[in-house]
Amino acid sequence: MIGAIVSAVVIGAIVGALARLLVPGRQNMSIGLTLIVGIVAALVGTLIAHAFGWADTRGIDWIEHILQLVLAVIGVLLVTRMGMGRGGGGGRTGRTMT
Repeated sequence: MIGAIVSAVVIGAIVGALARLLVPGRQNMSIGLTLIVGIVAALVGTLIAHAFGWADTRGIDWIEHILQLVLAVIGVLLVTRMGMGRGGGGGRTGRTMT
């Protein structure tokens, strides 16, 4: 149980950081939010890989890891496009300029 949590955090951190490197432009996300996106992508990717039988290989589960990375990239794009990073509004305050 503890090993699964630790591996989810480690893989999530790696996958989240790689996703932020792959998404073009600047992402206004905190490290904690990057970690959360990576952990969620790692867990969902593992569930999908197990459901399709892609996670039961004798070596490194490349398909599972690529799936996790793709999901993390989608997660980073969603978070940055929705403005859920630092500041909460992507720089828009809702005030009118005079």
